Amino acid sequence: MKKVIYSAMRPTGKLHLGHLVGALKNWLDLQEKYLCVFGVADWHALMGEYENSEIISESTTEMVIDWLSCGLDPEKAIFAVQSHVPEHLELFMVFSCITPLGWLERNPTYKEQLREIKTRDLQTYGFLGYPVLQAADILLYKSNAVPIGEDQLPHLELTREIARRFNHIFKKEIFADCEPILTKDSRLLGLDGRKMSKSYQNTINLSDSKEVVLGKVKGMFTDPKRIKLTDPGHPNECNVCNYYCVFAPEMKEDVYNWCTKAEVGCTECKKRLADKLNAFLDPIREKRAVFEKDKNKVAEILAEGKLKASKIAKKTMDEVRGVIFK
Repeated sequence: MKKVIYSAMRPTGKLHLGHLVGALKNWLDLQEKYLCVFGVADWHALMGEYENSEIISESTTEMVIDWLSCGLDPEKAIFAVQSHVPEHLELFMVFSCITPLGWLERNPTYKEQLREIKTRDLQTYGFLGYPVLQAADILLYKSNAVPIGEDQLPHLELTREIARRFNHIFKKEIFADCEPILTKDSRLLGLDGRKMSKSYQNTINLSDSKEVVLGKVKGMFTDPKRIKLTDPGHPNECNVCNYYCVFAPEMKEDVYNWCTKAEVGCTECKKRLADKLNAFLDPIREKRAVFEKDKNKVAEILAEGKLKASKIAKKTMDEVRGVIFK
């Protein structure tokens, strides 16, 4: 049997280039090699967006359209909405009973989110327990590995600790250690030089029009040391140069030369980058237009995914109940 891979995204808005570079490109490769379960993490979305929950349903459809437009194939992988498979919350409840509070309070991502996001009240029981639900998502499908960035390694280690604690308490090896598959180029920065995030409003979305992409790129943060057009630039310190490295690597040497020799100004450099990004996004836009006209197809894909995911989830929970209520 193929190894099982689980990965998920929260439907809290439009997907952006960070999602594509940090996750979707890797998913495309993984779906060819493994049994992949790609989750729509709508319960996770509710943990942070409970005051704005109306965006979740619409974002679910739009997110799956983005997946399909980027080449993910429901014939090769399972597309599963978290809330469509009730076993997610059932296993979450079991894990909540055995997870020490201190494990959650030390989580670095939890601390970062509380510090950075001031527009929402995240000091809730649900948000603190976010990694426990994440562990339930992964272990429900007996996943062998999870594709993640380095910043998510603490979450995965917590998942492994919860699995070991469960096995120890109930004296049965139900869950095995899940390994990380580290993604490449997972640290694409946002337009302002911070982490690319919808919360920071510094993204280029996969669904953005050409005009919107051009406008956003024009406003990108560039080399602060380059004051005048004749000043030599520092491409290794410039976020615009980093985008060229990711989306137009064949131009890396040209960009370095025209920047360090002050042959091209930042305004023109960003215009050329916008052209490259739009050329990259054009095939995705074309596929999006097709799926947007037939959203019933998306609903059919998710219904089929529910059936496939539920079959695996039910088997796992039968095992869990068997060792708890023996």
